[in-house]
Amino acid sequence: MMQTDNDKNATSRKASGRRFAIIFSILILGGGIYGTVKYLHAMKHEETDDAQVESRISPVIPRVSGYIADIRVQDNQQVHKGDTLVVLDDRDFRLRVNEAEAALSAAENNASVADAGISVADANVLSAQSNINTIDARIEAARINLWRAEQDFNRYDNLIKDHSITQQQYEQALAAKQTAEKQLEILQAQKDNASSQTHVVRTQKDVTTGQASAAKTSIAQRQAELDLARLNLSYTIITAAIDGQVSRINLQPGQMVQAGQALFNIVEDNEKWVVANFKETQLNKMIIGQKVTITVDAFPEHEFEGRVASFSPATGSKFSVLPADNASGNFIKVVQRLPVKIEFTQPADSSLRRLKAGMNVTADVHLQ
Repeated sequence: MMQTDNDKNATSRKASGRRFAIIFSILILGGGIYGTVKYLHAMKHEETDDAQVESRISPVIPRVSGYIADIRVQDNQQVHKGDTLVVLDDRDFRLRVNEAEAALSAAENNASVADAGISVADANVLSAQSNINTIDARIEAARINLWRAEQDFNRYDNLIKDHSITQQQYEQALAAKQTAEKQLEILQAQKDNASSQTHVVRTQKDVTTGQASAAKTSIAQRQAELDLARLNLSYTIITAAIDGQVSRINLQPGQMVQAGQALFNIVEDNEKWVVANFKETQLNKMIIGQKVTITVDAFPEHEFEGRVASFSPATGSKFSVLPADNASGNFIKVVQRLPVKIEFTQPADSSLRRLKAGMNVTADVHLQ
């Protein structure tokens, strides 16, 4: 009876040994097949799960400061380019437009007055010049009259010596000569006075012309101020820059917003791509245009097709806020990652609309 139990135990141990050998052989064979498949796959593929879906994100930023009067959108709402998103209180801006319009009107009136002054100055200059021309003609006549009086006096002066004329006649010739001389002096003084007045009138014209030029410059300045006021008024209506879906809106009517402050974002739906961060050791055989199989973690049952579009000009660490300085302290070599842009090649794929920016994906680049 004891012998029989020993035989059974031996038989059981042999059977267990055979099963272990079979299982171990299967595991070895399976591991070899798996390793071979992975090796062959690795020879023709480069894969990474450090990749995300990207999309164009447009921040909604006001160009002027003001208080919110109305919010026209809600969280996650779909909007189109040009849709009104937020309206700011525009009363202050309308008053500035009215003020700029009044300043422009005043500048235009000043320019009109200056132009009228130029016309008056031109008329005064012409009148003064005409007066000088008249005096010149009278001076010429006075000179002729003086010449004739001098000739008469010279004759009478010779005759008085011979007592051929009376003393009265001589005195009359002398008086005529002196009168002609005084008349010529008076006319010369009048001409000098007219010339001085002409100079004053011309100076006044130059001043008026300068005022007119300044008035025209003022019009251009006031027009620019009006255009700026109208432009700022238009900025009180904040519109969408692109088609897309708005993010969470954490705003309230009456809230004060500053120019340049990001209010919320619009995520574009029409264009999406993938940015995959490959190790630098994986880039040896990668080139632009290679096919890429993309698997999204949220939709593992669907594979998307893409292509390598471009490589980043620098590794991700170089764009960090505090890039590592390998020249200081001890150096530890760390494998760097380079962002690679991957574009989808099937824009008609309806599943692309389900993708959201920031989703994790696995990118498999076909090297051949």
